Amino acid sequence: MAETADGKKDEADYKRLHSFPLIRHTDMPEEMRVETMELCVTACEKFATNNESAAKMIKESMDKKFGSSWHVVIGEGFGFEITHEVKNLLYMFFGGGLAVCVWKCS
Repeated sequence: MAETADGKKDEADYKRLHSFPLIRHTDMPEEMRVETMELCVTACEKFATNNESAAKMIKESMDKKFGSSWHVVIGEGFGFEITHEVKNLLYMFFGGGLAVCVWKCS
């Protein structure tokens, strides 16, 4: 019984330590980067169990704010190679292992 309580405490500590956004790569201007990062965090928290809905929310918001042709991938354990417009890419982690990639291509 004590092992279970310790395991839950360790998991809670891990989630608390990794609940901040960690930008892996970006070439966005500062203002766009901050807005996009906040939008990604909000969507991932709102749709914690549904990555598809979070990605749809981010894409629709980015299309409205910064013009069309935005793409979003959210998940764990994926790789990618994309072509994107210059100064329109954000690759970040949130909540430990959840990765978010946002980019624009026309």
